[in-house]
Amino acid sequence: MSSIFTKIVIGEISCYKIAEDDDFLAFLDVNPNAKGHTLCVPKQEIDKIFDLEDDLFLGLMLFSKKVAVALEKTIPCNRIGMTVIGLEVPHAHVHLIPLNEMDEMRFKNKVSMTTEEFQVLAKQIQANL
Repeated sequence: MSSIFTKIVIGEISCYKIAEDDDFLAFLDVNPNAKGHTLCVPKQEIDKIFDLEDDLFLGLMLFSKKVAVALEKTIPCNRIGMTVIGLEVPHAHVHLIPLNEMDEMRFKNKVSMTTEEFQVLAKQIQANL
């Protein structure tokens, strides 16, 4: 069975796309810790990040860096935090979270945004890629 991220990659589920290339996709998290919380995923469904082939792993990190730079240009923050966690989706992924305080990395406090706010934000970040 395909993961929710694979369904997003193949277009079965829509997303607020930030960036995409042949191997990776970045999109806004719909349940964000902070405004701009973005997920970067390999298009190939592999459960654990350290099971990625070296080239794919390094590619994911470089792709995530490019997206993080655009996020930092778009969202006022002290820095972009990065974490690789999660047992709930069996598809390797990187969280990029604009940080002003450490609680934004704790996955407890969430930010609510409207569909329009997500759409506008995605375009703003894309403009900074």
